[in-house]
Amino acid sequence: MTRQHPDQPLPTAVLWDMDGTIVDTEPYWIAEEYLLVEEAGGRWTDEDAHDLVGQDLLTSARMILQRTPVQGAPEEVVRRLLDGVVVRTREHVPWRSGALELLAALRRAAVPCALVTMSWTELADVLVEQLPPGTFDAVVTGDQVTRGKPHPEAYLEAARRLGVDPGRAVAIEDSVTGATASTAAGVPTLVVPHMVPVPSIPGSMQVATLEGLAPADLGRLVPTLSSELHAEQRVDGPHDQA
Repeated sequence: MTRQHPDQPLPTAVLWDMDGTIVDTEPYWIAEEYLLVEEAGGRWTDEDAHDLVGQDLLTSARMILQRTPVQGAPEEVVRRLLDGVVVRTREHVPWRSGALELLAALRRAAVPCALVTMSWTELADVLVEQLPPGTFDAVVTGDQVTRGKPHPEAYLEAARRLGVDPGRAVAIEDSVTGATASTAAGVPTLVVPHMVPVPSIPGSMQVATLEGLAPADLGRLVPTLSSELHAEQRVDGPHDQA
């Protein structure tokens, strides 16, 4: 989109969602959901699957248990799905367009990055192993937080680990659940919709692809989107961050 210039402002950090944002693993999750439900004699639909996009894995597991004949504890459902997705991702990492290039540009510009995903550590490790060392300065996964997206805890924890002001960072998300979490944490958010449409959320803007984006493009988002977030907080009151 633009060329990087030394005098252009940069975000203090970039906080990345994983599934659907860096890697196109949502089809893997959906395939495993279909297998799990059909093995139990139930029926699963794409509409059901899309309801789970961006959700905390335990929340997704509870939704499956409520809607289908699948039996077991939510943790057992997560394990069954996660194991299948890990195998598929190890066989082929489906990178989203522009993600690798932007990650590399941020690393060259010395902008810290964090991975903020509701997938559990095993799957995050598969991604991290495929990237140059030091690509992520912090990794926050769904099994490390008590409240998953759309709660802001994961994004607040990522900002804390990086030692940055959430309002001066940028989050990159693909779902309404994720963008709700990041903006609730006070993080200006770039949304790249993928599997499901994302409505307009104050403090966020949308693009069709990450291709061609430079660190300075993210930096230019911060003032405007931060102002939107502050205005929203004045209207609604502070978000619950306890």
